[in-house]
Amino acid sequence: MASLITCPHCGIRPKEEFSIRGDAGPMRPAVGAAPEAWHAYVNLRDNVRGVMREHWQHTGGCRRWLVVERDTFSHDVLVVSDASKTPVQAQAAAKPAASKAAAGKAAAKPVEAAARPTATRTTKGKTKSMKDTGQ
Repeated sequence: MASLITCPHCGIRPKEEFSIRGDAGPMRPAVGAAPEAWHAYVNLRDNVRGVMREHWQHTGGCRRWLVVERDTFSHDVLVVSDASKTPVQAQAAAKPAASKAAAGKAAAKPVEAAARPTATRTTKGKTKSMKDTGQ
């Protein structure tokens, strides 16, 4: 007998209609976060033996994203909910108005067009400026 999962939109469906997409726990770091935060988000995962929340997609049915609570030891599915209705942990309280790096970039003067190096290309042994070719 096939394992069955209750999709909140389609009802009871065979497990083969679903694709597991990964751990639903880690929160994406804020823009401009330290490289260490991105490393932890992308590469470091807990290998839980027990109940785990995962993102699944109903690829063989309604194609909706779901959050599935599953026991990784017994493979029992405990709870299935629509991912769009599942509360997300709050991000950092407030983003700073401007970081020092952003403030430094904003204060920098733009390079004048005449001072910018122009791209060149070689055609049949002749070097042409991209300005000369109209590109």
